Amino acid sequence: MTSSSPADWLAQGQAALQTGDRAAAAQALEQARKHEATRLAAHNLIERHGLPGAFAEWMGVNCEISPQDDIYRFFDGHPTSINPLRDYLADGWRTLAELMLLLESVDRPLLRVASFLEFASGHGRFTRHLAQALGAGKVTVSDVVPDAVQFARDVLGVQGFVSTRESQALAWRGRHEVVFALSLFSHLPRASWGPWLAKLGELVAPGGLLILTTHGAEAARRQQVALDAEGFFFAPSSESTAIDAQDYGTTFTSEGFVRARVAECLPGMALLRFAPTWFWHHQDAVVIHKPA
Repeated sequence: MTSSSPADWLAQGQAALQTGDRAAAAQALEQARKHEATRLAAHNLIERHGLPGAFAEWMGVNCEISPQDDIYRFFDGHPTSINPLRDYLADGWRTLAELMLLLESVDRPLLRVASFLEFASGHGRFTRHLAQALGAGKVTVSDVVPDAVQFARDVLGVQGFVSTRESQALAWRGRHEVVFALSLFSHLPRASWGPWLAKLGELVAPGGLLILTTHGAEAARRQQVALDAEGFFFAPSSESTAIDAQDYGTTFTSEGFVRARVAECLPGMALLRFAPTWFWHHQDAVVIHKPA
């Protein structure tokens, strides 16, 4: 092969796949995967066809990534990311480890959970690892972006439903032993923060847990954000390109604000644990129990 253009490498890999020449396809696509413009397309072909060099060979999970994934694009454009594909996939793995340790700390081992709802799931950065650990049949995802839910269903094999912009419009009737909202309440404006907390509380089965994460005091200090008298700050800006920034920006909350909203919006439920900077050494974790 004599081509030096990333687009040509990608085209040659696709052509080799059509003729069944897997060795030539792997060689061409590996070259295409080295370049930003063709990196994700080449990666997905390698993963989809199980070619040599696939991340699935050593991660043991489906490593295909949606082209619409905002979080992948965040890694791909970040100045500190030397290998965006590896960084993105490993970050989901890290999240699984952090969740497992959190659940162990409240005596609720993840592998014993019978029904798990990942709310605001995105395009599966964490979902792929969760489904591998629990089994896809125990996992349900939800996101306000329909393409994200469809990708999780079609590629990762989990159940899923499309969420709504307003909490009161959500009609889902399922109840789950664990409801996990990773980095949702770190993006909600004040008007929807409490209503979504109450709605997610409804989706927890009796005896189950609601787990959410927030940008807390340490995150606010790092970003030099001043919280208001209530312990709240919202800016209409985020990494998402699919959701209006007024509905999904960047939010910081104090521990006092979180505790007050749990007492206000989830009467009868108990805050079992507040763990500062638990996820990614950045976001606080909140574990809330619904009595049986």
